[in-house]
Amino acid sequence: MPRGPSSIFDEARAAFAAAGQTIANVRRDFPEWHRGRPRYALWAVDVDVPAVRDAVSAAGTQLADLLLPDYRRQPHITLGLCGFPVAEPREPDDFGPTELSGQLAALRALAPAPFDIDIGLLASFSSAPFLAVHDPQGGIARLRRSLTSAQPEWAEPDGAYTPHVTVGLYAGSWPTADIQRRLDRVPAGPALRCRVDRIGLMHYAAAEIGGPLTTEAEFHLATRQFG
Repeated sequence: MPRGPSSIFDEARAAFAAAGQTIANVRRDFPEWHRGRPRYALWAVDVDVPAVRDAVSAAGTQLADLLLPDYRRQPHITLGLCGFPVAEPREPDDFGPTELSGQLAALRALAPAPFDIDIGLLASFSSAPFLAVHDPQGGIARLRRSLTSAQPEWAEPDGAYTPHVTVGLYAGSWPTADIQRRLDRVPAGPALRCRVDRIGLMHYAAAEIGGPLTTEAEFHLATRQFG
């Protein structure tokens, strides 16, 4: 049974409090990670619509002094990280045609029909504040199960996956109790209902933290078409 919005919010608060300190993100190239590979791919739900964009912007404005400048990633809900797209995988974190074919087969067999989600309450991971996502029809959970069946390493043994829309990235290490008091002072807006009828295979520039996403292709839930 899908978790309710208050349950998701309470779990996020407890985990954030337990972390003790926020994680300071750093704006730099990470060559030791990408090793010259230019792009990193992921599956995500595109929620870059005016109402969600405005909610993310409003929260970001309230927390601007805590966040890494120039975060330009569009509102989205990450379903899973694929790896570095290459024609012939050589490294464990490469993502090639065989992996994509397996994911598409799993989606065609197991993905849900179009469904609705709600985006609303402001919460936080130790690395980033976010808007919590409520999945009342279980569509996101089913998409995760579909993709995890083809990409088993996505499965978290402790069930730690939390669907969310990132607001920004923390620029410093601060006590989470202090940050939670800041979050609690941000006015809560109404829950935003979004229809999910497709998911995107996206990528971002591996050398740029918080850079924009580019959609390579979309999988349409109603027709099972990819392109």
